[in-house]
Amino acid sequence: MTTILDTIIEHKKMEVLKRKGRKPVEALKEKPLYQRTPVDPILSLDGKGPKVIAEFKRRSPSKGSLSDVINPVPVVRSYMKGGAVASSILTDRDFFGGSFRDLENVKLALPDFPLLRKDFIVDPYQVHEAKAYGADLILLIAAVLDKQKVRELTKLAGDLGLNVLLEVHTVEETDRWIPGISLVGVNNRDLKDFSVDIERSVNLIPALPSETIKISESGLNDPEEVRQLYQAGFSGFLMGEKFMKSGDPGAALQKFISDL
Repeated sequence: MTTILDTIIEHKKMEVLKRKGRKPVEALKEKPLYQRTPVDPILSLDGKGPKVIAEFKRRSPSKGSLSDVINPVPVVRSYMKGGAVASSILTDRDFFGGSFRDLENVKLALPDFPLLRKDFIVDPYQVHEAKAYGADLILLIAAVLDKQKVRELTKLAGDLGLNVLLEVHTVEETDRWIPGISLVGVNNRDLKDFSVDIERSVNLIPALPSETIKISESGLNDPEEVRQLYQAGFSGFLMGEKFMKSGDPGAALQKFISDL
């Protein structure tokens, strides 16, 4: 049976082929943001207490529209002021309503704030895109990459000064991890049917490499859930849906952190 993830990945491969034709890597290297030194998010995530990576996301395949906000800059600025240590910016257009313009505009406005390019990365070209449009770290999804591809993309990211967040959903996927990846995330949302189970994070933590910073992603709504996951060993929490649906994402984040 074809899953939502299968559909997205097939679409993504065609999308990347088209973009390569329109703007080759050499053209990406000419963009001003490609020349910068990316911000290292590790120090921000490695301190005491739970850390929130706040996401800017307009819609999702499972929940539909979350927000009609056009300009991400005020939202991400309010995230930063509200206590987030980094922000995740969706760059997938057709399924999540994101764009490279979102990522680029936020980086130009907030050059010192760490930004994660959230997308379905399957090709080295997308790593060059991430650098060119302002990302400081990229998401690699173990469910759609074999270990050799993870190694190839991680090496390129490191050469460009980008950090990698490796996302896993199952114990088997933790085998994709390689030394050099210092951030590992557990997505509580199953990318095949988009169901959410917070217990996925709890169950997987024994299988995660001990030397990594651990991030719990998706489906987090309650400060008590975050406290329990923090005590279990997670340092960072990637959240967006709760904030984006609120009407005032920055205020919603600030209240959540205060309640923590």
